[in-house]
Amino acid sequence: MTNEEQWWKKSLSQIAASVIFYTVIPLPYLDKLDFSQVARFAPVIGLMIGGILGLFDTGMNYLGMPVLTRSALVISVWIAITGGLHLDGVMDTADGLAVGDKERRLEVMTDSATGAFGAMAAIALLLLKTTALTDIHQNRWLVLMAACGWGRWGQILAIAQYPYLKLTGKGAFHKEAIRSYKDCLPGLLLLLSLSGLEILTDKRLFFALGMTLAGSAIAFVTGAWFNYKLGGHTGDTYGAVVEWTEALFLCMLTAL
Repeated sequence: MTNEEQWWKKSLSQIAASVIFYTVIPLPYLDKLDFSQVARFAPVIGLMIGGILGLFDTGMNYLGMPVLTRSALVISVWIAITGGLHLDGVMDTADGLAVGDKERRLEVMTDSATGAFGAMAAIALLLLKTTALTDIHQNRWLVLMAACGWGRWGQILAIAQYPYLKLTGKGAFHKEAIRSYKDCLPGLLLLLSLSGLEILTDKRLFFALGMTLAGSAIAFVTGAWFNYKLGGHTGDTYGAVVEWTEALFLCMLTAL
């Protein structure tokens, strides 16, 4: 096997591991998958999820389904594809931040039981996503791909930029995979290419630039805010960064 063939085989294996880790999409049994590098492929998985949601949305539109119902179904499928992985992080993070004692916040976040603040955060986030998506009428497939992509780019930016607060946990090996800002560049270039697609298809330069600026700025600020509140990140806050970046990005696009 040549070096090029080995590289392709390794890349496809890592993408398959990322699909299994971040989604509930069924794949054939694959032996000896390496999950240590899945965070590197998070933006790619985001674009894949957004593409699936875009196809579903287009199909429901073809059937004549009203936009509000269609948007609610898209959000429901969105949660189903990820298995609620990141939404669970939103709820746990909200419960932790509701505790006044900073020393107990991480302890509360590890509790599997969802508290009142976690439930309220989830409801608010889903309402924001649904109403914002309802107000977006053009190129919804592209918007969904961008939202999922920027959300996961925000995750790897937070991994690279801020300390990890636990010795163990699902997010610990992410920190080992993403060690510097250089690891964020491939995902950024991929998302810039997606914005370029908007220019090529609809020739809307202002919207494409706004989409890029909004996505990168929201991804940065969301991760920075959780770091400010907790002094670092955990696996739960990585998930919260994904979800809140997606929601706020959709809200920003309604203004554009």
